[in-house]
Amino acid sequence: MALAVFGTLVFWALSLPLPFLFGPMTACLIAALAHAPMKGFGQVSVAARTILGVAVGASITPALFAELPKMAASILLVPLFIVLIGLVGVPFFRRVWGFDDKTAFYAAMPGGLQDMIIFGAEAGANPRALSLIHGTRVLIIVTLAPIFLAVFYGAELTNPIGAPAADIPAHELLLMVLAALIGWKGGERVGLFGASILGPLIATAALSLGDFIHSRPPREAILVAQFFIGCGIGVQFVGVTPRELRRVVAAGIAYVFVLAILAACFTALVTKLGLGHPIEAFLAFAPGGQAEMTVLAIVTGADLGFVITHHLTRIVLVIIGAPIVAGLIAGRSRPRG
Repeated sequence: MALAVFGTLVFWALSLPLPFLFGPMTACLIAALAHAPMKGFGQVSVAARTILGVAVGASITPALFAELPKMAASILLVPLFIVLIGLVGVPFFRRVWGFDDKTAFYAAMPGGLQDMIIFGAEAGANPRALSLIHGTRVLIIVTLAPIFLAVFYGAELTNPIGAPAADIPAHELLLMVLAALIGWKGGERVGLFGASILGPLIATAALSLGDFIHSRPPREAILVAQFFIGCGIGVQFVGVTPRELRRVVAAGIAYVFVLAILAACFTALVTKLGLGHPIEAFLAFAPGGQAEMTVLAIVTGADLGFVITHHLTRIVLVIIGAPIVAGLIAGRSRPRG
Protein backbone atom coordinates (compact mmCIF):
# COMPACT_ATOMS: atom_id res chain seq x y z
CA MET A 1 0.00 0.00 0.00
CA ALA A 2 2.81 2.40 0.89
CA LEU A 3 4.57 1.77 -2.43
CA ALA A 4 1.34 2.19 -4.38
CA VAL A 5 0.49 5.47 -2.65
CA PHE A 6 4.05 6.71 -3.21
CA GLY A 7 3.85 5.86 -6.92
CA THR A 8 0.51 7.65 -7.20
CA LEU A 9 1.88 10.79 -5.54
CA VAL A 10 4.96 10.81 -7.80
CA PHE A 11 2.84 10.52 -10.96
CA TRP A 12 0.45 13.17 -9.62
CA ALA A 13 3.30 15.59 -8.78
CA LEU A 14 4.86 15.14 -12.23
CA SER A 15 1.46 15.60 -13.95
CA LEU A 16 1.85 12.23 -15.67
CA PRO A 17 -1.24 10.62 -17.25
CA LEU A 18 -3.56 8.43 -15.19
CA PRO A 19 -1.63 8.74 -11.91
CA PHE A 20 -4.07 6.53 -9.99
CA LEU A 21 -3.56 3.70 -12.48
CA PHE A 22 0.03 4.03 -13.68
CA GLY A 23 1.48 5.29 -10.39
CA PRO A 24 0.68 2.20 -8.31
CA MET A 25 1.28 -0.09 -11.29
CA THR A 26 4.79 1.27 -11.88
CA ALA A 27 5.78 1.36 -8.22
CA CYS A 28 4.56 -2.18 -7.55
CA LEU A 29 6.13 -3.49 -10.77
CA ILE A 30 9.55 -2.04 -9.90
CA ALA A 31 9.29 -3.40 -6.36
CA ALA A 32 8.20 -6.83 -7.65
CA LEU A 33 11.16 -7.03 -10.03
CA ALA A 34 13.41 -6.03 -7.09
CA HIS A 35 11.95 -9.00 -5.16
CA ALA A 36 10.25 -6.90 -2.50
CA PRO A 37 7.96 -9.01 -0.28
CA MET A 38 4.50 -8.02 -1.50
CA LYS A 39 1.08 -9.58 -1.85
CA GLY A 40 -2.04 -8.42 -3.64
CA PHE A 41 -5.02 -7.01 -1.78
CA GLY A 42 -7.15 -10.11 -2.28
CA GLN A 43 -10.87 -9.51 -1.95
CA VAL A 44 -10.33 -5.75 -1.66
CA SER A 45 -9.03 -5.68 -5.23
CA VAL A 46 -11.91 -7.86 -6.37
CA ALA A 47 -14.36 -5.49 -4.67
CA ALA A 48 -12.77 -2.53 -6.48
CA ARG A 49 -13.60 -4.16 -9.81
CA THR A 50 -17.29 -4.05 -8.93
CA ILE A 51 -17.08 -0.27 -9.36
CA LEU A 52 -16.26 -0.73 -13.04
CA GLY A 53 -19.12 -3.19 -13.41
CA VAL A 54 -21.46 -0.56 -12.00
CA ALA A 55 -19.98 2.07 -14.33
CA VAL A 56 -20.61 -0.07 -17.40
CA GLY A 57 -24.07 -1.10 -16.21
CA ALA A 58 -25.04 2.53 -15.70
CA SER A 59 -24.18 3.21 -19.35
CA ILE A 60 -26.66 0.55 -20.53
CA THR A 61 -29.73 2.55 -21.39
CA PRO A 62 -32.62 2.15 -23.84
CA ALA A 63 -30.59 4.30 -26.25
CA LEU A 64 -27.82 1.68 -26.21
CA PHE A 65 -30.22 -1.06 -27.27
CA ALA A 66 -31.22 1.09 -30.19
CA GLU A 67 -27.54 1.11 -31.22
CA LEU A 68 -27.03 -2.67 -30.95
CA PRO A 69 -28.07 -3.41 -34.56
CA LYS A 70 -25.40 -0.97 -35.72
CA MET A 71 -22.81 -2.87 -33.66
CA ALA A 72 -23.81 -6.27 -35.01
CA ALA A 73 -21.47 -6.22 -38.02
CA SER A 74 -18.37 -5.38 -35.96
CA ILE A 75 -19.35 -7.86 -33.23
CA LEU A 76 -19.49 -10.58 -35.90
CA LEU A 77 -15.80 -9.89 -36.55
CA VAL A 78 -14.88 -10.91 -32.99
CA PRO A 79 -15.04 -14.71 -33.62
CA LEU A 80 -12.78 -14.28 -36.67
CA PHE A 81 -10.41 -12.20 -34.51
CA ILE A 82 -10.22 -15.00 -31.93
CA VAL A 83 -9.66 -17.72 -34.55
CA LEU A 84 -6.81 -15.77 -36.15
CA ILE A 85 -5.24 -15.18 -32.74
CA GLY A 86 -5.31 -18.92 -32.09
CA LEU A 87 -3.92 -19.83 -35.50
CA VAL A 88 -1.03 -17.41 -35.05
CA GLY A 89 -0.52 -17.57 -31.29
CA VAL A 90 -0.41 -21.31 -30.62
CA PRO A 91 2.38 -22.03 -33.16
CA PHE A 92 4.15 -18.88 -31.95
CA PHE A 93 4.44 -20.20 -28.39
CA ARG A 94 5.12 -23.81 -29.44
CA ARG A 95 7.65 -23.40 -32.23
CA VAL A 96 9.29 -20.08 -31.44
CA TRP A 97 9.43 -20.29 -27.64
CA GLY A 98 9.25 -24.04 -27.07
CA PHE A 99 6.26 -24.26 -24.72
CA ASP A 100 4.27 -27.49 -24.49
CA ASP A 101 1.01 -27.77 -26.42
CA LYS A 102 -1.34 -27.06 -23.51
CA THR A 103 0.61 -24.09 -22.19
CA ALA A 104 0.95 -22.69 -25.72
CA PHE A 105 -2.79 -22.97 -26.31
CA TYR A 106 -3.91 -21.24 -23.11
CA ALA A 107 -1.13 -18.63 -23.37
CA ALA A 108 -2.38 -17.67 -26.83
CA MET A 109 -6.06 -17.38 -25.92
CA PRO A 110 -7.11 -13.75 -25.22
CA GLY A 111 -9.55 -14.54 -22.45
CA GLY A 112 -9.73 -13.34 -18.89
CA LEU A 113 -6.39 -13.67 -17.10
CA GLN A 114 -7.70 -15.71 -14.18
CA ASP A 115 -9.93 -17.88 -16.36
CA MET A 116 -7.10 -18.88 -18.68
CA ILE A 117 -4.83 -19.71 -15.72
CA ILE A 118 -7.52 -21.86 -14.07
CA PHE A 119 -8.54 -23.65 -17.28
CA GLY A 120 -4.91 -24.14 -18.28
CA ALA A 121 -3.91 -25.56 -14.90
CA GLU A 122 -6.83 -28.00 -15.01
CA ALA A 123 -5.74 -29.11 -18.49
CA GLY A 124 -2.14 -29.70 -17.37
CA ALA A 125 -0.55 -26.46 -18.59
CA ASN A 126 2.07 -24.53 -16.61
CA PRO A 127 0.08 -22.08 -14.42
CA ARG A 128 3.12 -19.95 -13.52
CA ALA A 129 3.98 -19.44 -17.20
CA LEU A 130 0.35 -18.60 -18.00
CA SER A 131 0.21 -16.10 -15.14
CA LEU A 132 3.34 -14.29 -16.30
CA ILE A 133 2.42 -14.34 -20.01
CA HIS A 134 -1.09 -13.00 -19.48
CA GLY A 135 0.12 -10.56 -16.83
CA THR A 136 2.70 -9.27 -19.30
CA ARG A 137 0.02 -8.96 -22.00
CA VAL A 138 -2.16 -6.81 -19.77
CA LEU A 139 0.78 -4.74 -18.49
CA ILE A 140 2.16 -3.90 -21.95
CA ILE A 141 -1.23 -3.17 -23.51
CA VAL A 142 -2.33 -0.97 -20.62
CA THR A 143 0.98 0.90 -20.86
CA LEU A 144 1.07 1.34 -24.64
CA ALA A 145 -2.63 1.79 -25.41
CA PRO A 146 -2.84 5.35 -24.01
CA ILE A 147 0.25 6.31 -26.05
CA PHE A 148 -1.30 4.92 -29.24
CA LEU A 149 -4.60 6.64 -28.50
CA ALA A 150 -2.90 9.99 -27.96
CA VAL A 151 -0.39 9.81 -30.83
CA PHE A 152 -2.39 8.12 -33.59
CA TYR A 153 -5.96 9.07 -32.72
CA GLY A 154 -5.49 12.38 -30.95
CA ALA A 155 -7.40 11.10 -27.93
CA GLU A 156 -7.40 13.11 -24.74
CA LEU A 157 -7.00 11.18 -21.50
CA THR A 158 -8.65 13.92 -19.50
CA ASN A 159 -12.32 13.11 -19.96
CA PRO A 160 -14.24 13.63 -16.67
CA ILE A 161 -14.48 10.14 -15.19
CA GLY A 162 -17.53 10.92 -13.11
CA ALA A 163 -19.24 13.53 -11.02
CA PRO A 164 -18.09 14.08 -7.43
CA ALA A 165 -19.96 11.98 -4.89
CA ALA A 166 -21.49 15.13 -3.43
CA ASP A 167 -23.26 15.83 -6.75
CA ILE A 168 -24.95 12.42 -7.01
CA PRO A 169 -28.25 11.83 -5.16
CA ALA A 170 -27.75 9.78 -2.00
CA HIS A 171 -30.37 7.21 -2.97
CA GLU A 172 -28.57 6.55 -6.30
CA LEU A 173 -25.26 6.05 -4.48
CA LEU A 174 -26.97 3.56 -2.17
CA LEU A 175 -28.48 1.71 -5.12
CA MET A 176 -25.05 1.51 -6.77
CA VAL A 177 -23.51 0.04 -3.61
CA LEU A 178 -26.30 -2.54 -3.36
CA ALA A 179 -25.99 -3.39 -7.06
CA ALA A 180 -22.24 -3.88 -6.65
CA LEU A 181 -22.51 -6.16 -3.62
CA ILE A 182 -25.57 -8.15 -4.66
CA GLY A 183 -24.39 -8.49 -8.25
CA TRP A 184 -20.89 -9.59 -7.19
CA LYS A 185 -21.86 -12.13 -4.53
CA GLY A 186 -24.96 -13.29 -6.39
CA GLY A 187 -22.88 -13.80 -9.50
CA GLU A 188 -20.32 -15.85 -7.56
CA ARG A 189 -23.06 -18.01 -6.09
CA VAL A 190 -24.46 -18.96 -9.50
CA GLY A 191 -20.99 -19.49 -10.96
CA LEU A 192 -20.96 -16.44 -13.25
CA PHE A 193 -17.54 -15.94 -14.83
CA GLY A 194 -16.02 -12.56 -14.02
CA ALA A 195 -18.67 -12.17 -11.31
CA SER A 196 -17.02 -9.11 -9.76
CA ILE A 197 -17.63 -7.13 -12.97
CA LEU A 198 -20.47 -8.89 -14.76
CA GLY A 199 -22.68 -9.31 -11.68
CA PRO A 200 -22.70 -5.59 -10.80
CA LEU A 201 -22.97 -4.78 -14.51
CA ILE A 202 -26.18 -6.81 -14.85
CA ALA A 203 -27.68 -5.50 -11.62
CA THR A 204 -26.89 -1.88 -12.43
CA ALA A 205 -28.11 -2.24 -16.02
CA ALA A 206 -31.47 -3.36 -14.65
CA LEU A 207 -31.60 -0.27 -12.43
CA SER A 208 -30.58 1.97 -15.32
CA LEU A 209 -33.15 0.51 -17.69
CA GLY A 210 -35.73 0.81 -14.92
CA ASP A 211 -34.99 4.55 -14.62
CA PHE A 212 -33.75 4.25 -11.04
CA ILE A 213 -30.22 5.57 -11.60
CA HIS A 214 -29.02 8.18 -14.07
CA SER A 215 -25.29 8.55 -13.49
CA ARG A 216 -22.05 6.58 -13.28
CA PRO A 217 -20.28 5.90 -9.97
CA PRO A 218 -18.67 9.02 -8.49
CA ARG A 219 -15.22 10.17 -9.51
CA GLU A 220 -13.71 9.09 -6.20
CA ALA A 221 -14.92 5.50 -6.70
CA ILE A 222 -13.48 5.28 -10.23
CA LEU A 223 -10.11 6.49 -8.90
CA VAL A 224 -10.18 3.80 -6.20
CA ALA A 225 -10.84 1.17 -8.88
CA GLN A 226 -7.91 2.47 -10.96
CA PHE A 227 -5.63 2.34 -7.90
CA PHE A 228 -6.30 -1.30 -7.07
CA ILE A 229 -6.19 -2.41 -10.70
CA GLY A 230 -2.77 -0.75 -11.04
CA CYS A 231 -1.54 -2.51 -7.90
CA GLY A 232 -2.81 -5.86 -9.14
CA ILE A 233 -0.96 -5.60 -12.45
CA GLY A 234 2.35 -4.76 -10.77
CA VAL A 235 2.11 -7.39 -8.04
CA GLN A 236 1.56 -10.07 -10.71
CA PHE A 237 5.34 -10.11 -11.20
CA VAL A 238 6.33 -10.83 -7.59
CA GLY A 239 8.92 -13.59 -7.43
CA VAL A 240 9.82 -13.58 -11.11
CA THR A 241 13.25 -15.11 -11.71
CA PRO A 242 15.91 -14.06 -14.25
CA ARG A 243 15.20 -17.25 -16.22
CA GLU A 244 11.48 -16.45 -16.32
CA LEU A 245 12.28 -12.92 -17.47
CA ARG A 246 14.42 -14.22 -20.32
CA ARG A 247 11.96 -16.83 -21.52
CA VAL A 248 8.41 -16.45 -20.22
CA VAL A 249 8.12 -12.66 -19.85
CA ALA A 250 10.07 -12.13 -23.08
CA ALA A 251 7.63 -14.46 -24.85
CA GLY A 252 4.72 -12.45 -23.43
CA ILE A 253 6.24 -9.17 -24.62
CA ALA A 254 6.88 -10.55 -28.11
CA TYR A 255 3.33 -11.92 -28.29
CA VAL A 256 1.87 -8.52 -27.46
CA PHE A 257 3.33 -7.16 -30.69
CA VAL A 258 1.81 -10.06 -32.64
CA LEU A 259 -1.55 -9.26 -31.04
CA ALA A 260 -1.06 -5.55 -31.75
CA ILE A 261 -0.68 -6.22 -35.48
CA LEU A 262 -3.88 -8.28 -35.57
CA ALA A 263 -5.77 -5.74 -33.46
CA ALA A 264 -4.57 -2.89 -35.69
CA CYS A 265 -5.84 -4.73 -38.78
CA PHE A 266 -9.29 -5.22 -37.26
CA THR A 267 -9.37 -1.64 -35.99
CA ALA A 268 -8.60 -0.40 -39.49
CA LEU A 269 -11.22 -2.72 -40.98
CA VAL A 270 -13.96 -1.60 -38.59
CA THR A 271 -13.07 2.04 -39.19
CA LYS A 272 -12.80 1.65 -42.98
CA LEU A 273 -16.19 -0.04 -43.21
CA GLY A 274 -17.76 2.68 -41.07
CA LEU A 275 -18.75 0.19 -38.37
CA GLY A 276 -17.30 2.25 -35.53
CA HIS A 277 -15.28 5.33 -34.65
CA PRO A 278 -11.48 4.85 -34.54
CA ILE A 279 -11.05 5.22 -30.77
CA GLU A 280 -13.94 2.89 -29.95
CA ALA A 281 -12.73 0.36 -32.55
CA PHE A 282 -9.20 0.46 -31.14
CA LEU A 283 -10.38 -0.11 -27.56
CA ALA A 284 -12.90 -2.77 -28.64
CA PHE A 285 -10.23 -4.95 -30.29
CA ALA A 286 -7.29 -4.17 -28.00
CA PRO A 287 -6.69 -7.57 -26.32
CA GLY A 288 -6.23 -6.18 -22.83
CA GLY A 289 -8.14 -6.94 -19.67
CA GLN A 290 -11.81 -6.05 -19.54
CA ALA A 291 -11.37 -3.90 -16.42
CA GLU A 292 -8.36 -2.07 -17.84
CA MET A 293 -10.08 -1.33 -21.15
CA THR A 294 -13.10 -0.05 -19.22
CA VAL A 295 -10.85 2.45 -17.44
CA LEU A 296 -9.34 3.64 -20.75
CA ALA A 297 -12.79 3.92 -22.33
CA ILE A 298 -13.93 6.11 -19.43
CA VAL A 299 -10.91 8.44 -19.46
CA THR A 300 -11.04 8.88 -23.26
CA GLY A 301 -14.78 9.48 -23.31
CA ALA A 302 -15.30 6.50 -25.62
CA ASP A 303 -18.65 4.77 -26.02
CA LEU A 304 -18.58 2.34 -23.09
CA GLY A 305 -21.40 0.26 -24.52
CA PHE A 306 -19.57 -0.32 -27.82
CA VAL A 307 -16.23 -1.15 -26.20
CA ILE A 308 -17.53 -3.47 -23.49
CA THR A 309 -19.98 -5.30 -25.77
CA HIS A 310 -17.06 -6.38 -27.96
CA HIS A 311 -14.89 -7.38 -24.99
CA LEU A 312 -17.72 -9.36 -23.40
CA THR A 313 -18.26 -11.17 -26.71
CA ARG A 314 -14.55 -12.01 -26.91
CA ILE A 315 -14.32 -13.23 -23.33
CA VAL A 316 -17.54 -15.28 -23.49
CA LEU A 317 -16.45 -16.98 -26.72
CA VAL A 318 -12.97 -17.74 -25.36
CA ILE A 319 -14.21 -19.01 -21.98
CA ILE A 320 -16.81 -21.26 -23.62
CA GLY A 321 -14.75 -22.30 -26.61
CA ALA A 322 -11.20 -22.68 -25.24
CA PRO A 323 -11.83 -25.77 -23.06
CA ILE A 324 -13.81 -27.41 -25.88
CA VAL A 325 -11.11 -26.80 -28.48
CA ALA A 326 -8.37 -27.81 -26.03
CA GLY A 327 -10.24 -31.07 -25.35
CA LEU A 328 -10.59 -31.81 -29.06
CA ILE A 329 -6.88 -31.15 -29.62
CA ALA A 330 -5.94 -33.38 -26.68
CA GLY A 331 -8.24 -36.13 -27.95
CA ARG A 332 -6.63 -36.08 -31.38
CA SER A 333 -3.12 -36.05 -29.95
CA ARG A 334 -3.64 -39.16 -27.79
CA PRO A 335 -2.07 -42.25 -29.26
CA ARG A 336 -4.53 -44.82 -30.49
CA GLY A 337 -4.28 -48.15 -28.74
